[in-house]
Amino acid sequence: MAAHFNRRIEKLTSLMVDSGISGAIISPGTNLFYLTGLSPSATLERLFALLISPDGGVTLIAPKLYENELRGCWIENIVIWSDSENPYAILSDLIRKSFGRSGKIAIDDNMQAAHILRAYESLRAYDLTPLGPLISKLRIVKDDEEIKLMREAAKIADKVIESVISEKLVGRKEKEIARFIENEIVDLGADKFSFDAIVASGPNGANPHHTPTERRISEGDLLILDFGAKYKGYCSDITRTFSIGKPSERGLEVYNIVKEAQEEAFQAVREGVIAKEIDAVARKIIASKGYGERFTHRTGHGLGLDIHEEPYIAQNSDVELRNGMTFTIEPGIYLEGEFGIRIEDDVAVINGRGERLTKTSRELIIL
Repeated sequence: MAAHFNRRIEKLTSLMVDSGISGAIISPGTNLFYLTGLSPSATLERLFALLISPDGGVTLIAPKLYENELRGCWIENIVIWSDSENPYAILSDLIRKSFGRSGKIAIDDNMQAAHILRAYESLRAYDLTPLGPLISKLRIVKDDEEIKLMREAAKIADKVIESVISEKLVGRKEKEIARFIENEIVDLGADKFSFDAIVASGPNGANPHHTPTERRISEGDLLILDFGAKYKGYCSDITRTFSIGKPSERGLEVYNIVKEAQEEAFQAVREGVIAKEIDAVARKIIASKGYGERFTHRTGHGLGLDIHEEPYIAQNSDVELRNGMTFTIEPGIYLEGEFGIRIEDDVAVINGRGERLTKTSRELIIL
């Protein structure tokens, strides 16, 4: 396991050297998990940080209440601080020893401003830069094990759809169905849900990031369900739109437009294609049917340890798709006061082509 994480750290330090970075400070979150396998909880108040120097030196500073948890950790240099000590003084000393007295330090995008401000006296001698653009170069391409975990997360999402379909939905509140989905995700083997479930019925579907309400699902509604599972750290994200009873002609027309846009965008996925070209495929189809202004978001986003990460399938994204990249394809049309329709799948670039990780039918399911 240590060798696995050391390889990732070696790749990061190589990028640090190329970028003239004297050191990196990583805080709890997905970057720390990616580099170490550590996922400490409840660390907002107390300083917990990983220091990486360009020569590959790794030091972890952690509160004493994590001492037992860290026994057996593969990291050899661990500095434990107690509540009677000033952790920022300890951090200052470690920074000077690890990074030298000047240079450029990459700060984890997840690091709380409160910690940065308290450590500012020790950081002010350095140029500070965000770590995100650097580590994203590593995380944007998944290895075989990562994709295996994402397949499992996607399978759980598909199974949840099956569970929802078997439920009687008419008369039940959006909030109730959201809780059902989130509980089902965990019951089916996920660590947790990857984000709060979106349950948007009828006119609420016109809000792409709708928060479930007390509204009861009614006959004739179009119903958007958008949710994901987090499995061993990796996320899935699926959206399907259902019809509660027979759909209207307009509802069916718009659904078929979104389905066509999603399918054509998926078929356009190839190694070497630029991300914005995938977005353009979906956008052109929707615009040609007169709904261009009703497609109000990007076509997709990268997916992995975070629910939103690179590569973004967006109009301004010049990222060239490569084998191992994983992302969503999720065009939608939103008609204020009427309904919304979105279809979303998780996609990986495998052997030069797109592969859907989520398998649920994209035909309109009538409940």
